[in-house]
Amino acid sequence: MGLFVFLALIVVVVVYVVSLYNGLVTARNSYKNAFAQIDVQLTRRHDLIPNLVETAKAYLAHERGTLEAVIQARNAAVKGLADAKRNPGDPGAMDQLAATQDGLNQSLGRLFALSEAYPDLKANQTMMQLSEELTSTENRVAFARQAYNDAVMTYNNRREVFPASFVANSFSFAPAQLLQVEDAAVREVPKVSFG
Repeated sequence: MGLFVFLALIVVVVVYVVSLYNGLVTARNSYKNAFAQIDVQLTRRHDLIPNLVETAKAYLAHERGTLEAVIQARNAAVKGLADAKRNPGDPGAMDQLAATQDGLNQSLGRLFALSEAYPDLKANQTMMQLSEELTSTENRVAFARQAYNDAVMTYNNRREVFPASFVANSFSFAPAQLLQVEDAAVREVPKVSFG
């Protein structure tokens, strides 16, 4: 009888450890999926920017420095996203991604501020449409970032609570990094107003 109780206890412990492990895997996959949603929205954003710059070029020919800064910031943001995709949740990759997105937001803000001074550009249908799409994408990025951060928090909570922390440490479940925009001015969606 004692042997059956001992075997039953071993089975319960094994099932419990497997359950903890599976929960950690599920939470990790959840935050990686949430990051994939950020990837989709940031890629869409990065794809819209060259069209926006091309539309503005005809009107802002003498403002070449601003347009080049936007393209350079976009290219840096694309690289930051590619680096973060290789290892979502990695603190260094998330910090780099946030920094490159901050730089892109700042350069776009300068472009939009400059375009306010040009009524013809402001009234251009293509520019208005691209600006609306960019604003919509910015909102989607914000929602995707929130979902990612929620998934990271859930994962980190699961890996840190007792007794799951023993399983997490035994199987090398590393903590995941939130994606945060540090500059308070950058936290706001760039104001796009052409009408």
